[in-house]
Amino acid sequence: MHGFEYFVPTEIVFGAGSTEKLPELLKKRGLSRVLVVYGSSSAKKSGLLDRVFRLLDEAGVQYRALGGVQPNPRAALAREGVQLALESGAELILAVGGGSVIDTCKAIAHGAANPGTDIWEFWKRRAPLTRSMPVGVVLTIPAAGSETSDSAVLTNAEAGDRPAFAILDPLLAATLPVHQVACGVSDILMHTLDRYFNPVTDNALTDELAEALLRVVLEYGPAAVRDAHDETAMSEIMWAGSLSHNGLTGLGGRKDFATHQLGHALSEKFDVYHGDSLTAVWSSWARSVMDEAPARFARFARNVWHVEEADDTAAALAGIAKQEAFFRSIGMPVRLGELSCGKQDEAGLADLASRCSYGKTRTIGTFRVLDYESILAIYRRA
Repeated sequence: MHGFEYFVPTEIVFGAGSTEKLPELLKKRGLSRVLVVYGSSSAKKSGLLDRVFRLLDEAGVQYRALGGVQPNPRAALAREGVQLALESGAELILAVGGGSVIDTCKAIAHGAANPGTDIWEFWKRRAPLTRSMPVGVVLTIPAAGSETSDSAVLTNAEAGDRPAFAILDPLLAATLPVHQVACGVSDILMHTLDRYFNPVTDNALTDELAEALLRVVLEYGPAAVRDAHDETAMSEIMWAGSLSHNGLTGLGGRKDFATHQLGHALSEKFDVYHGDSLTAVWSSWARSVMDEAPARFARFARNVWHVEEADDTAAALAGIAKQEAFFRSIGMPVRLGELSCGKQDEAGLADLASRCSYGKTRTIGTFRVLDYESILAIYRRA
């Protein structure tokens, strides 16, 4: 096992009805001014936003609110949030929503703590991030795992810090649309798969943890997609979402995340759902890199999908096929032509590869390092 450092300071408050503990979490930290950030409409329609406001009022916490976060969060709204946080003297940025809302709050927290630096400078790595503000989370969508991760996506770039606390109440996910739940299930799987497929092979306990998480999501994911009110299934998915992106399933390894980079370029260009962008390219990535270490894919097939093929290559291909079939079974795309952007011509694929490789200036992945030509070949395959 390779050496690693692991620190997850986020306090998790899990369970049905745990939203009511919000005042307690703020009080123990001595916080009295909050900026509440939410998405476009679901938090309002479900009544959750009014419930959060009521809890803050009852606790004597002053607050301002900012809505309108989009599925692929924009820097412009985060900048607006920075100004609002500064004007209101906010001591914590509270996310009421899923990954996009949480990531926006992380950006606001960075900007408010560094008012002399535009937030985009952090995302482009042109300015060092040495301080930030506390972020709290009332999670509504089990998917991105941003409530426990140290990264944030703003258009197509990553940087971030972990929230101070996260309320994981599975009842809040009961009103999610079917496809949003399916996207969440897929994102959870991909956060684990992008860590599992890495060059390190002597990482037994971490690998076993990853395989267990994958099996649980594959078992309970379809039930959550069929019925978001299934509290048992949603509880398992929500907790898996947090564990999938807090680093636990990749400790001692080298995170690959090539599929995420491939997907980010699609989301940046076409504004497709993050989950859709991942499943549309995963099997094409897997078949393109499988021969780098067939035994690794064979282990995945046998330990996660219970494939009984003795030959590693045959087992690996069977495992990829089963994972692809699973994505299809919950209504997720597995090819570019199944996305809202439709099938791309050669010029469109080349543009995607250029975006993903930052104009042919970077490589992605660790399982197999992919340059512009390799990235283009995967997009073609997809």
